[in-house]
Amino acid sequence: MPVQPTKKTKILLFVFHCIPRSVRKGLFLSLFYLLYFVGVKNRLITLHNLQRSFPEKNTEEIIRIARGVYRHFAMVTAEFFDLPYITKDNIHKWMEVEGVENFQSADAKGKGLLTIVAHFGNWELMTIAIPFFLKPIDIVYRPLDNPVIDNVAEYVRTMQGNTLIPKGGSGKKIMELLKDNHIIGILSDQNVAKKEGVFVDFFGRSACTGAGLAVMAMRSGAPVLPIFMAKQKSGKYKFIVKPAIEAVCTDDYDADLVVNTQRFTKIIEDVIREYPDQYFWFHQRWKTKPWQKRQSEM
Repeated sequence: MPVQPTKKTKILLFVFHCIPRSVRKGLFLSLFYLLYFVGVKNRLITLHNLQRSFPEKNTEEIIRIARGVYRHFAMVTAEFFDLPYITKDNIHKWMEVEGVENFQSADAKGKGLLTIVAHFGNWELMTIAIPFFLKPIDIVYRPLDNPVIDNVAEYVRTMQGNTLIPKGGSGKKIMELLKDNHIIGILSDQNVAKKEGVFVDFFGRSACTGAGLAVMAMRSGAPVLPIFMAKQKSGKYKFIVKPAIEAVCTDDYDADLVVNTQRFTKIIEDVIREYPDQYFWFHQRWKTKPWQKRQSEM
């Protein structure tokens, strides 16, 4: 069932939607440009991440991409308030779709589907597109700290029939849903504590990456479907559904965990390289270091 919006959520969505989209985009663009110059910490994290990830680019190119990142997420934030008003009749004004046949062939296997999803492009818009073009998705999520913003996000994410699964202890629930041929959304591109992940290569650096997606794929045998929502030069988005991949399963479980997580991470890296200004570079993706001790060892 869709999450019910609070009164504050209804007011917030209505007020911002009433502002003409062009004006709204201008307001958020001004705000994010201000944050670029005032928010020194996030700007430095973004620039550092980009410099380390694209060593072949000069300083001017890195700054251009960094400013593009701020501009992109200003537009994404402004567009968020239009999401409740997207329907089957007008969704094609927002996006073109590529690769639905990849979903259809994977879904036909009846093993359920896991997805490779990242903080890239417009992942909130995907929660609208997936039920329309594929089928409703069960989203593994962590509640946001601000209860007002959390209710807004939960309402928008579930209004087209999606379901939310709280992150803590979700493994058993996911396995049950996969047996019923559900599609599961797991964001797996952020830094995690050493005890929660494995280290794989991401833009030439060792990144501690959540292993949950690989664990579920190996245990269930469900195909893993990469899906992304990338902004195009035309102003529309492209909803990209790539061919599903099967998890590698041998007698070496630990090695398989790393191999599969690396494969999934490489797919995310490839799409980011194609659209470098559409990734969430503000995040300290390489914060956990291989040489750090696990918390249980301290």
